[in-house]
Amino acid sequence: MLTLSLSLLLLAAVTVDAFVSPSHHYGRQQITNYVVSNHQRGLVPFQITNSAESSQILYMTESDSEESDETEGDAATDNDDTIEEEEESPSEVISTYKTKISAQRIGTTARPGSSAKTPIDVTMKFGGSSLANGDRIDHVANLIKGRINPPPNKDGSPSDENPVRPRAVICSAMGKTTNSLLAAGEMALEGRVDIEALRTLHLGTCRQFDLPDRTRNDVEKLLNECEDMLNGVRLIQELSPKSLDQLVSYGERCSVRIMAARLNQIGVPAQAFDAWDVGVFTDDTYGDAKLLSGTIASIKERFDGRVDPNVVAVVTGHNMKGKITTLGRGGSDLTATAIGAALNVDEVQVWKDVDGILTADPRLVKNALPVLHPIAMQPALHANIPVRVKNSYNPSAPGSVIDNVGNPSRMVTAITCKRNISLMDITSLQMLGAYGFLGAVFADFEKNKVSVDVLASSEVSISVTLDKKQKENDIEQLRDDLSRFAEVELHRDRAILTLITDVSRSSDVLATVFATFSMHGIQVEMMSQGASKVNISFIIRDDQIDDAILKLHSCLFEGQCDVAIIEDGHIV
Repeated sequence: MLTLSLSLLLLAAVTVDAFVSPSHHYGRQQITNYVVSNHQRGLVPFQITNSAESSQILYMTESDSEESDETEGDAATDNDDTIEEEEESPSEVISTYKTKISAQRIGTTARPGSSAKTPIDVTMKFGGSSLANGDRIDHVANLIKGRINPPPNKDGSPSDENPVRPRAVICSAMGKTTNSLLAAGEMALEGRVDIEALRTLHLGTCRQFDLPDRTRNDVEKLLNECEDMLNGVRLIQELSPKSLDQLVSYGERCSVRIMAARLNQIGVPAQAFDAWDVGVFTDDTYGDAKLLSGTIASIKERFDGRVDPNVVAVVTGHNMKGKITTLGRGGSDLTATAIGAALNVDEVQVWKDVDGILTADPRLVKNALPVLHPIAMQPALHANIPVRVKNSYNPSAPGSVIDNVGNPSRMVTAITCKRNISLMDITSLQMLGAYGFLGAVFADFEKNKVSVDVLASSEVSISVTLDKKQKENDIEQLRDDLSRFAEVELHRDRAILTLITDVSRSSDVLATVFATFSMHGIQVEMMSQGASKVNISFIIRDDQIDDAILKLHSCLFEGQCDVAIIEDGHIV
């Protein structure tokens, strides 16, 4: 509750970890005593001072206690009438109060030799492996705290790290909680409900740190609700995509409440939010929802009007009808970049369990290298905000930076793949024009709600890939519908190999790729150059995908190529 008698209003805050180049200050200036000028960015100025106990956000009112120079006689009117002021409405009171306050950041007691750099605005996302158990929750909480006021270097000189002014921390579910919830849903369909492992993980973490009763009650309430839902699944023997989204949301909703409570315990004021509370809205495609076009604006509006300057948020989506949705696996990364774009932060931080984004899957390619990935994190890139991917298990590693520049010295910056997909070839049986044929094909795709990954087309034929998430019944019905006017061939056990590259150099890339494939007997069944102009995809047999990746990685990144490499039209 807000009261006008308060001269100080304590607002919740969270922090994030960062290794950021001083070049990412976007026009900010450092002023005496570290006052930050944020007016160009539309942010309220804040000041770093010392506090013996904790890092807090304080809103301080301007002084209203100066003595008046007026006397009683001066204040009296000629006719001694008293003028009554019109009483303000509650909303006007709050609005007036907000215009009188200025934000000041109170940092932890400055360490000798600590960084005197100006803090930068960030959002931060931690994945499930970073929050695997109670010890990892504690590690991340303290990692967060340490970045508010980074410690000095080992030689006692000021820290090379930038302190941060975090706007949001986004948390995934703890450890393998999402998988456990999905398994619990399958068990419920078989007639058994058991979430004791989830209770042990979450309530055990609460007990480990003796978290406040309110937090334990909130977590237990969510777990009880989850168990009730599973009992409903057991009784009605149905688990729809809508129900699955509701089910998996409990993991993230528990984790942010635990993280916020632990941050508060160690002196970092924090508050847990569900994503819809901070303006994240999606469509109602359950299991793979998409952010609505107005989400960036709604996030900004919520943060400006209702959310404290530093918050903890979860990643669960929410559609306009008030139903819980999820953005699919990896959706928390999208939430982090969407919030970062809405708040125009200096950098988005994504913390995982690897030292950045690599040139290929390190489980397959031992010599995979860190790279800058030009197509990741679209909301942040559209807002020209760099995204840094770091390792919570190895915080000192610099990680990878994703930006609009990339690495122009490399012909290819990464190799990725998608396994176990199907390739569908559709050839017209009639002399339809291109628009007529394509229109008829995609009308049937829409009718059967079958989505496409990669596409290549001509006037009378089209090839598309379908991933394993598609329901078999939907695919078979689609084949029946298409057979009215086309010949349809479905090829199983295929894979998509995608090169992240500058397609302005596609001739050189394709010359090297096809020479390598030809040398090793790898047959390309379909190729597509993405409209984003940063990727080229090849469809090959699933049993050849590992060999294809290893051979291309060796050639393009390790300097061990058994064919000639062509760059800028010259053999190198």
